[in-house]
Amino acid sequence: MNRDQVADILVEIGTLLELKGENPFKVRAYANAARALQTLAEPLEKLVSEGRLGEIPGIGEALQQKITELVTTGRLAYYEDLKNSIAPGLVAMLEIPGLGPKKIQALHRELGIASVEALEKACREGKVAGLKGFGEKTQTNILEGIERRRTYAARHLLAEALPLGEELLDQLRAHPDVIRCSTGGSLRRCRETIGDLDLLASSKKPQAVLDHFAGLPGISKVIAKGETKASVVLDCGIQADLRVVSDAEYPFALMYFTGSKEHNIVMRQRAIERGLRLNEYGLFRSQSETRDPALRVACRTEEEIYEKLGLHYIPPEMREDAGEFALAEQGPLPRLLEWTDLKGSLHNHSTWSDGHQTPAELARSMADLGLAYWAVTDHSKASFQANGLDARRLRQQVREIREINLRLAGEGVEFRLLTGTEVDILKDGRLDFADDLLAELDVVIASVHQSFNLSEADMTRRIIAAVQNPLVHILGHPTGRLLLEREPYAVDSRAVIDACAATGTWIELNASPLRLDLDWRLWPYARSKGVKCVINCDAHRLEHAEFLRLGAAVARKGGLTRADVVNALPLPQLQKELARKRRRN
Repeated sequence: MNRDQVADILVEIGTLLELKGENPFKVRAYANAARALQTLAEPLEKLVSEGRLGEIPGIGEALQQKITELVTTGRLAYYEDLKNSIAPGLVAMLEIPGLGPKKIQALHRELGIASVEALEKACREGKVAGLKGFGEKTQTNILEGIERRRTYAARHLLAEALPLGEELLDQLRAHPDVIRCSTGGSLRRCRETIGDLDLLASSKKPQAVLDHFAGLPGISKVIAKGETKASVVLDCGIQADLRVVSDAEYPFALMYFTGSKEHNIVMRQRAIERGLRLNEYGLFRSQSETRDPALRVACRTEEEIYEKLGLHYIPPEMREDAGEFALAEQGPLPRLLEWTDLKGSLHNHSTWSDGHQTPAELARSMADLGLAYWAVTDHSKASFQANGLDARRLRQQVREIREINLRLAGEGVEFRLLTGTEVDILKDGRLDFADDLLAELDVVIASVHQSFNLSEADMTRRIIAAVQNPLVHILGHPTGRLLLEREPYAVDSRAVIDACAATGTWIELNASPLRLDLDWRLWPYARSKGVKCVINCDAHRLEHAEFLRLGAAVARKGGLTRADVVNALPLPQLQKELARKRRRN
């Protein structure tokens, strides 16, 4: 196991111990050890092999043994025994927003609650409100959290589904009887969450392909398998459906099963208006529904189908009946953003706050990826839960980053680490740092991290006040949503977009899989107002650089081009735009 994996297990051990009611000092020791590992300046594996774990402050002999076992074997008997000693229902309760280990322990001790079902029953009977430290509001929030958990149970994050779909496609392409294949449905349209995986293939031997699909590794159950379709459940719990059609039917089936339903309705109506019929089997010269191959209009690709219906091609991401038809009637849609257009990310965290790599590690790794720049924008002091920086620490970090850039330049490395902050927008709209400090930074992102329960009017005023500060470049994750976990806070997003347009403030498309915020539905409006997008990873680990691809997919869904996205600019142009924003105000 690597450093981050070991640290994650130490954090989980601390949580499990807290669930059991263990000594707070013991619980804290695991959290402190995890934090110490995340700030290491050399590989954990090296320290273990050289017997130097004892050099890390706060890691005693017992923890050294556990860390060594994890690094060398990939397992820890103590951790596995601890998990087995706690009722699974108690661990499941941690998934309910607002319920931490202490509250769960109290529920278990006072009411004997050991499952989500028992918790819901106790809340509905009013028993939880009577407990010390809970009350009516907490009880209501728990019930709402349980309901959200139930509603979201069948949905999955786009970031989880994409690699699964690609892996299945790779395995299908390897089969000799597969002619063409693709993902379909909400996955191909890059919806922020998906229900299941839709796959489509063309073949002259559909049964052979379906048999191959049903026998792939990573499949826990075959739900059904017929002549043209198979449905399976993957080991991770997601259902995957494969349809196999003839190659002549393939483009029509691909368009139909990509959807959306609303997009398909408009397409079928356009066919009827032209004396045709469109369905998953073809585009037919007929006044009524048919599958007759003799009446099918020959189309090898989706592009040809759109052309026959008087439209320029509409990329899959935009097929939501959300304005794409008007664009496709006017002329070719502009070339949408590609993730390879992006040169870096302007919102990322380091070990100075709640990230897992030092600025030096970030610089080396992002330069090796071929990126041109990477901003370190750690939290401000109000985000104490994320080890937010005060003014003194931030200025120390700025000096460190400047030294890193000097070293890189001396080595001939064409890469720049940018200084910055993700400054909290306080409840009244003020920022968590003084203007003179913000003026010293390359990049300033302003974000809401607390007081989510304001009225829509108050939250809107709060955010608008922040973007009116001339030192703010970017509004971070503008609605505060966490997909499948937390709803957006109440805010008039169009009024906020208007304020950003008036002040020249850029809006973030936060590419964290849990956020994808600002939502794709609002980007056409923002674009119409001239507001620029910044696709940011909000990275806390090196591997989060992969979120650039996810963010680009959602930007495409919002109809954004390279010209709409600030971090598609090379470094010199980006620096000019950062300076221009401040001069404008």
